[in-house]
Amino acid sequence: SIASLPRGSMATVSRIHRMRGVDGAAIRAMLEQHFEYARTDPDRAHAMYTEDAVLEFPQSGERFVGVENMREWRSNYPANTSFEFREVRGQDDLWIAELSVRYDDGPESFGVAIHELRGDKIARETIYLAEGFEPPEFRAQWRAAS
Repeated sequence: SIASLPRGSMATVSRIHRMRGVDGAAIRAMLEQHFEYARTDPDRAHAMYTEDAVLEFPQSGERFVGVENMREWRSNYPANTSFEFREVRGQDDLWIAELSVRYDDGPESFGVAIHELRGDKIARETIYLAEGFEPPEFRAQWRAAS
Protein backbone atom coordinates (compact mmCIF):
# COMPACT_ATOMS: atom_id res chain seq x y z
CA SER A 1 0.00 0.00 0.00
CA ILE A 2 1.08 3.59 -0.53
CA ALA A 3 0.86 4.28 3.20
CA SER A 4 3.68 1.81 3.83
CA LEU A 5 6.04 3.40 1.30
CA PRO A 6 9.05 5.32 2.60
CA ARG A 7 8.59 9.09 2.50
CA GLY A 8 9.58 10.65 -0.80
CA SER A 9 8.81 7.59 -2.90
CA MET A 10 7.25 9.53 -5.77
CA ALA A 11 8.75 7.22 -8.41
CA THR A 12 7.02 4.29 -6.72
CA VAL A 13 3.81 6.27 -6.24
CA SER A 14 3.90 7.21 -9.95
CA ARG A 15 4.20 3.54 -10.93
CA ILE A 16 1.21 2.71 -8.75
CA HIS A 17 -0.80 5.49 -10.44
CA ARG A 18 -0.12 3.96 -13.83
CA MET A 19 -0.93 0.42 -12.67
CA ARG A 20 -4.13 1.04 -10.70
CA GLY A 21 -5.17 4.57 -11.50
CA VAL A 22 -4.94 7.40 -9.00
CA ASP A 23 -6.58 6.83 -5.62
CA GLY A 24 -7.09 8.96 -2.51
CA ALA A 25 -4.01 7.55 -0.76
CA ALA A 26 -1.82 8.42 -3.76
CA ILE A 27 -3.18 11.97 -3.91
CA ARG A 28 -2.67 12.42 -0.17
CA ALA A 29 0.92 11.11 -0.50
CA MET A 30 1.61 13.61 -3.31
CA LEU A 31 0.23 16.52 -1.28
CA GLU A 32 2.02 15.52 1.91
CA GLN A 33 5.32 15.26 0.02
CA HIS A 34 4.70 18.69 -1.46
CA PHE A 35 4.32 20.34 1.94
CA GLU A 36 7.08 18.28 3.56
CA TYR A 37 9.66 19.52 1.03
CA ALA A 38 8.22 22.96 0.19
CA ARG A 39 10.94 24.86 2.12
CA THR A 40 13.89 22.48 1.81
CA ASP A 41 13.62 21.02 -1.70
CA PRO A 42 11.33 23.08 -3.98
CA ASP A 43 12.04 20.89 -7.04
CA ARG A 44 10.96 17.76 -5.19
CA ALA A 45 8.00 19.57 -3.63
CA HIS A 46 6.72 20.58 -7.07
CA ALA A 47 7.30 17.23 -8.82
CA MET A 48 3.56 16.58 -8.58
CA TYR A 49 2.77 19.30 -11.16
CA THR A 50 2.91 19.26 -14.95
CA GLU A 51 5.36 21.82 -16.39
CA ASP A 52 2.45 23.93 -17.66
CA ALA A 53 0.33 23.61 -14.49
CA VAL A 54 -2.01 26.42 -13.50
CA LEU A 55 -2.63 27.49 -9.89
CA GLU A 56 -5.52 29.81 -9.09
CA PHE A 57 -6.67 31.63 -5.96
CA PRO A 58 -10.16 32.92 -6.94
CA GLN A 59 -10.52 34.95 -3.74
CA SER A 60 -7.52 37.14 -4.60
CA GLY A 61 -7.85 36.86 -8.37
CA GLU A 62 -4.31 35.45 -8.67
CA ARG A 63 -3.32 32.97 -11.38
CA PHE A 64 0.11 31.38 -11.73
CA VAL A 65 1.03 29.60 -14.95
CA GLY A 66 3.87 27.10 -15.10
CA VAL A 67 5.46 25.05 -12.35
CA GLU A 68 8.55 27.30 -12.42
CA ASN A 69 6.48 30.37 -11.41
CA MET A 70 4.73 28.40 -8.68
CA ARG A 71 8.01 27.03 -7.33
CA GLU A 72 9.67 30.47 -7.28
CA TRP A 73 6.94 32.38 -5.46
CA ARG A 74 6.52 29.59 -2.93
CA SER A 75 10.29 29.52 -2.35
CA ASN A 76 10.09 33.22 -1.44
CA TYR A 77 6.98 32.99 0.73
CA PRO A 78 7.44 35.30 3.75
CA ALA A 79 5.51 33.20 6.35
CA ASN A 80 5.96 29.79 7.91
CA THR A 81 3.02 27.56 7.14
CA SER A 82 1.69 24.32 8.56
CA PHE A 83 -1.00 22.22 6.87
CA GLU A 84 -3.30 19.42 7.90
CA PHE A 85 -5.31 17.37 5.43
CA ARG A 86 -8.77 16.62 6.75
CA GLU A 87 -10.20 14.72 3.80
CA VAL A 88 -9.10 13.80 0.28
CA ARG A 89 -11.71 12.48 -2.12
CA GLY A 90 -12.43 12.25 -5.80
CA GLN A 91 -11.93 9.95 -8.73
CA ASP A 92 -10.26 9.70 -12.10
CA ASP A 93 -8.74 13.12 -12.88
CA LEU A 94 -10.60 15.28 -10.32
CA TRP A 95 -9.64 15.31 -6.61
CA ILE A 96 -10.63 17.58 -3.73
CA ALA A 97 -8.54 18.09 -0.60
CA GLU A 98 -10.09 19.65 2.49
CA LEU A 99 -7.35 21.18 4.59
CA SER A 100 -6.49 23.56 7.37
CA VAL A 101 -3.54 25.94 7.35
CA ARG A 102 -1.78 28.14 9.87
CA TYR A 103 0.50 31.03 8.92
CA ASP A 104 3.29 31.80 11.43
CA ASP A 105 1.47 29.79 14.13
CA GLY A 106 -1.55 32.09 13.79
CA PRO A 107 -5.21 31.09 13.84
CA GLU A 108 -6.34 28.14 11.79
CA SER A 109 -7.88 28.82 8.37
CA PHE A 110 -9.82 26.25 6.41
CA GLY A 111 -9.56 25.48 2.74
CA VAL A 112 -10.48 23.41 -0.23
CA ALA A 113 -8.03 22.61 -2.99
CA ILE A 114 -9.41 21.29 -6.27
CA HIS A 115 -6.90 19.25 -8.27
CA GLU A 116 -7.32 18.40 -11.94
CA LEU A 117 -4.89 15.74 -13.13
CA ARG A 118 -3.27 14.99 -16.44
CA GLY A 119 -1.83 11.50 -16.19
CA ASP A 120 -0.35 11.18 -12.71
CA LYS A 121 0.41 14.90 -12.21
CA ILE A 122 -1.58 17.97 -11.28
CA ALA A 123 -2.35 20.18 -14.28
CA ARG A 124 -4.65 22.65 -12.51
CA GLU A 125 -5.09 23.53 -8.85
CA THR A 126 -7.69 25.93 -7.47
CA ILE A 127 -7.46 26.88 -3.79
CA TYR A 128 -10.12 28.54 -1.62
CA LEU A 129 -9.33 29.62 1.97
CA ALA A 130 -11.50 31.06 4.74
CA GLU A 131 -11.16 31.86 8.41
CA GLY A 132 -12.99 29.70 10.92
CA PHE A 133 -16.00 31.07 12.81
CA GLU A 134 -18.16 30.19 15.77
CA PRO A 135 -21.38 28.40 14.80
CA PRO A 136 -24.52 30.50 15.21
CA GLU A 137 -26.68 29.42 18.14
CA PHE A 138 -29.92 29.38 16.10
CA ARG A 139 -28.68 26.24 14.25
CA ALA A 140 -27.81 24.32 17.44
CA GLN A 141 -30.98 22.21 17.52
CA TRP A 142 -30.22 20.75 14.07
CA ARG A 143 -26.45 20.25 14.43
CA ALA A 144 -24.97 16.78 14.70
CA ALA A 145 -22.82 16.19 17.77
CA SER A 146 -19.14 16.58 16.95
